[in-house]
Amino acid sequence: MPQIVKIQNPFNLAQSEVFYCSKQMSITEIAIYYNVSPQNLPFICFLNGEPLLRRFWNDRPKSSDHLAFMCLPQGGGGGGSNPIKVVLSVAVMVAAYYTGGIVAGAYGAFAGAAAATAISVGGSMLVNAVIPSPYSSLTSSYSASSLESSPTYSLNAQGNQAKLGGVIPVLYGRHIIYPDFAAKPYTEYNENEQYLHQLHVLTQGYCEVEQIRIDDTLISSFAEVEYEIVQPNQPVTLFNPNVVMAAEIAGQELLKDTYVGGFIVNPEDTQIDKIGIDVVMSAGLYYANDSGGLSSKTIQWKAEARLVDDEGNALGDWIVLGSESHTAAQNTPIRLTFFYMVSLGRYEVRMVRLDAKDTSARAAHAIYWESLKGYMEAPSDFGEMTLLAIKMRATNNLSSNSSRKINAIVNRKVKTWSSNSGWSEPVKTRSIAWAIADILTAPYGGKLSDERIHLTELEQLDKVWESRGDYFDGIFDSTTTIWEAMLKVARCGRAIPILQAGMIRIIRDDKKTIPTAMFTPRNIVKDSFSIEYIMPSEDTADSVKVQYFSSKYWKYDDVTTKLADSTEENPANVDLFGCTNKEHAAREGYYMCACNRYRRKYISFQTELEGLIPTYGDLISITHDMCEWGQGGEVLSVSGNTLKLSEHLMWKENEEHFICFRHKDGSMSETYPVIRGAVDEEAVIQTVPDIKIYTGTAMERTHFTFGIKGKVSMYAKVIGVKPRGDTVEISCVNESDEVYKT
Repeated sequence: MPQIVKIQNPFNLAQSEVFYCSKQMSITEIAIYYNVSPQNLPFICFLNGEPLLRRFWNDRPKSSDHLAFMCLPQGGGGGGSNPIKVVLSVAVMVAAYYTGGIVAGAYGAFAGAAAATAISVGGSMLVNAVIPSPYSSLTSSYSASSLESSPTYSLNAQGNQAKLGGVIPVLYGRHIIYPDFAAKPYTEYNENEQYLHQLHVLTQGYCEVEQIRIDDTLISSFAEVEYEIVQPNQPVTLFNPNVVMAAEIAGQELLKDTYVGGFIVNPEDTQIDKIGIDVVMSAGLYYANDSGGLSSKTIQWKAEARLVDDEGNALGDWIVLGSESHTAAQNTPIRLTFFYMVSLGRYEVRMVRLDAKDTSARAAHAIYWESLKGYMEAPSDFGEMTLLAIKMRATNNLSSNSSRKINAIVNRKVKTWSSNSGWSEPVKTRSIAWAIADILTAPYGGKLSDERIHLTELEQLDKVWESRGDYFDGIFDSTTTIWEAMLKVARCGRAIPILQAGMIRIIRDDKKTIPTAMFTPRNIVKDSFSIEYIMPSEDTADSVKVQYFSSKYWKYDDVTTKLADSTEENPANVDLFGCTNKEHAAREGYYMCACNRYRRKYISFQTELEGLIPTYGDLISITHDMCEWGQGGEVLSVSGNTLKLSEHLMWKENEEHFICFRHKDGSMSETYPVIRGAVDEEAVIQTVPDIKIYTGTAMERTHFTFGIKGKVSMYAKVIGVKPRGDTVEISCVNESDEVYKT
């Protein structure tokens, strides 16, 4: 079903609605049916991230398509358009355009990043506004149904599977994988030995294979097994990937003068140039003589073929592929494979026995047609994926069940980027940063250009994650969006992706010391300031149980974390996808516990254009007398070291007082000690400030914030910036050093 995203306000993506269209309708009919513009505003349509001209709106979208309808913002009153609105509108639309196939995922991500402050996981409320906590495995977008079918993450499903038209897995880091079949397995007989041929896909892209196992045993322990690791764009030599089998063949016995078939070998629109026929004498071939020994017996048969068209109609007469015979004196099964070269075409085949069957109790004289195979021309390579070809001889060591338990421990190889040398060749890495980069740039991913990704930021983050021992080891083997995949990888590094000015950025929740902007009652719109306190309740989690996929056992494990003075009576259960290490899981669990306790003040206010200075995750300074977060105002004049200020300052006995100033770019200066002047409105600064204080009238005077030690202002982290007409609404959460103790 096509996914429909309805965006009423491009400046507030949290208000977007998502539908799944189950009816066969054109794009125009969809727009009418879902009332995409209830206020009759002009709107545009994006198909899979690309703007779609109206002349194509009579087309019906495919089930895999993503449609986005966006209402265009209108200008303000007084005639003419507001240029600020126009610029912002264009920015939003360009951003949507460049998200390409990830546009639907991106909308969901932005809404969640700004609005989801508390989620219920495992029946408990867990608060985290900056980096949303991972969902429980049962509510994750990586759904329970997809996990149940995953050959990697479901214990019940672990094994090699054939998935026609299924997902080709993408692996990052170091992980075990039970690879799916890249082509249908087939068997052949040689010198009465049965050989099973399998071709598995390990991952899209390059990788290094650390171990190959059958169940829990290294493949090197089996002398009867050969394997071949095929890197991207390389030919397969141990497996013919274009073997087709006739399903009608199921061990039919051949009898004299009675044809079995014909059976069509290959599907319509295909051609083969070789035919393979397997016959079996399951009881052997012999005659029990009077002396108690075995005398030889002979069986004769014939195989014929003819060309057919795509409807199965004959295009010519039957031709003899081969008149065969076999003589033996043995009471063990005999298995034979015969190959016949033919001209390219579509064929049907029939077989007949030429001699009479000896039906006496002393004889084993039966022959069965076991399989019919056609061999098409094999492709030169399989493109950008790493394959594992297996050829195994049937023995007592290898059962049919164990042949479906092939697994490998694989290390993914991806390109890394350096500001000095650019992109490298694919190298073995568990890096969170370069997994994200691969998702965004790979041909099986976003296919974004370098200009669309903040690579220098990723390079810096890579060093941070490496120093902490934070890695991503995971497999995407179920359908997901590019944005969702990026969210999961980034979350393993305590980070979140955002789209800013058409560029993908990764924001990590790390400690910042210098605010990017300073806000006081002087630049906060009157009556727009609000605070929401999230108070603990009986539903609030007191601990976090983190589930991770342990690389020690290659199965799910968990670790419970809590703050020192907390209990474990009401844990939140989260699934940290991509984490394979207990210590890493514990660090993230503690971080979630700390956010849950110490970040419970949600502040919002409106300001003017300077509200566009901070972005998601930035540290800002807020001063407001309503909540006693210091005092703020303007510097009216400077005389020597004495500052005359616009506000009546609250001087407290036996306390140290401090002041800081706003730079022209909106950022905050150092904090300087001050003492009271002749009146409360005067402050005497102890050292010369590092900025030029402006007190004129040609532009805004220099803003200040003032207070006692530790209470000059409130530090907060930005979680939302929303243009609202001529103002900008900023949402943020209080900052706390307790969050960064892990």
